Amino acid sequence: MAMQVYLRMKKNLELTGYQELKLKDIAVISTNSNKKQQLENLPIYRVSKKDNNIVIIDSFMVIEHLNKEFADLEFQLIGPAQTVIRIQKRRNSPSVFIAMGVWLLIFVGTAMTIMNFHYDVSMQEVQQKIHYLLTGEKKEYPLWLQIPYSFGLGIGMLLFFNHWFNKRFNEEPSPLEVEIYNYQQDLDSYVIHHENTLNDTNAPHSSS
Repeated sequence: MAMQVYLRMKKNLELTGYQELKLKDIAVISTNSNKKQQLENLPIYRVSKKDNNIVIIDSFMVIEHLNKEFADLEFQLIGPAQTVIRIQKRRNSPSVFIAMGVWLLIFVGTAMTIMNFHYDVSMQEVQQKIHYLLTGEKKEYPLWLQIPYSFGLGIGMLLFFNHWFNKRFNEEPSPLEVEIYNYQQDLDSYVIHHENTLNDTNAPHSSS
């Protein structure tokens, strides 16, 4: 009876350059065979410039290659059917002027959004009415309400995004992180669906 080898393909992999991929780079292996180390170090694919930014490694091609190299082993696939490999090209750090320009643009845009929202809901009138109900006096600028409200707005945004620079307040993901994750999942599904077929049918698929 052939020895069982279980493979679980990694869903995503990021590379910073062109290199040769071994089986352990794209999959997790579980087996009692004494050939485990040999399996892990088996070359699967060499990433080159022709692959552009994205490479799709299909599990069927991997198993077909393994069956040729290890005819005495039986391979079972568990988990994802493809590994999406992204090649990150090295980029120069942006200049201080560009970073400050982007920061200023975001700051002004956010401030305008908040001010327009407060204008639409008549926030100042609401605060004036609250001040009148609590004190019996009419005041155009109830600062004892407006100042704590402003601080609370900023603190609330920090808690909402769950970040203070690189520090997290708790382990729960923020709504923005969840949306980014969902976007990444949809992007991976699209790339896998529209992958380009190489001329060599024995090689993994590549997409750019």
